[in-house]
Amino acid sequence: MKNIRLLILLALTSLFSTSTFAQKKSKKDDLITIKTDQGTMQVILFDETPKHKANFIKLAKDKFYDGLIFHRVIEDFMIQGGDPESRNATAEQMVGKGDNGYKIPAEFSPKLFHQKGALAAARDNNPAKESSGCQFYIVQGRKWSKSDLAKQTARAARKITDEQKLVYETIGGTPHLDGGYTVFGQVIDGIAVIDKISSLPRDERDRPEKNIVMEVSVKKMKKKKITRKYGYNF
Repeated sequence: MKNIRLLILLALTSLFSTSTFAQKKSKKDDLITIKTDQGTMQVILFDETPKHKANFIKLAKDKFYDGLIFHRVIEDFMIQGGDPESRNATAEQMVGKGDNGYKIPAEFSPKLFHQKGALAAARDNNPAKESSGCQFYIVQGRKWSKSDLAKQTARAARKITDEQKLVYETIGGTPHLDGGYTVFGQVIDGIAVIDKISSLPRDERDRPEKNIVMEVSVKKMKKKKITRKYGYNF
């Protein structure tokens, strides 16, 4: 298993090196589309987290996520999916522990934080805070008052800037997760879909009573077109 994991990480490192070099010269970027019966989200992945970006793009191109479900949703917190064992899972089946055989080293950046719509990697309690090779979550969170935000930021594993605090107060998010989990993308269109999914009826395991199946695709698009169409500035 260790040898397999090493080979996968070497492949990702090679892919990251190639994609990073190309990205510096490219006027295009990869636009991620996540479709569900509750709506569609458009996502941009960050160059500051190259291993996570390369991994997610590879999985999307391989159709790894198609047919998987958002198996854990908590209102005012997040929606989580990407467990390969959730494909065709029965209502009684326990899901959320599945993986694809490897982890990704943590890639923390002071610029990236758990604002609403952030795409982040799930993980277990490993001390290096390595990410799951496939499971992810998308932040819903909530808006915070200054006093409540102070308590939340005290729980975070890193210092949160004043600009980021303003986002948490006006747009919302989950500040206490900062520095603990790798944020590697952002929903730039379809934010309301997160609200719809997180508000669905769920069981005592926080699994929606109705399966929310995803289909994930990737498309290369000019950055100027992404900015014009979705208002996202690179």
